[in-house]
Amino acid sequence: MRVTTGEKEQIFKKFGKDAKDSGSVFSQVALFTERVKHLTSHLKENRKDYSTQRSLQLMVGKRRKLLDYLKSKDILAYRELIKELKLRK
Repeated sequence: MRVTTGEKEQIFKKFGKDAKDSGSVFSQVALFTERVKHLTSHLKENRKDYSTQRSLQLMVGKRRKLLDYLKSKDILAYRELIKELKLRK
């Protein structure tokens, strides 16, 4: 099950400026986090799904790069986002 359009709009509304704000770093990190959670649960059931495992690794890398960018630009916003999404540093 993928992240539906309604769920995306809720994420964008919560972390972005409005429901259509899909370009901000906050919105993208939140969306990647939701997708990572979904893929992680999928991989717990299907351990040998290596293509999904690779996709998950790539997605975590993209999220890490966005978080590093945010950390270099605004450390307080970075810390707040990490706390709100319950991510490890």
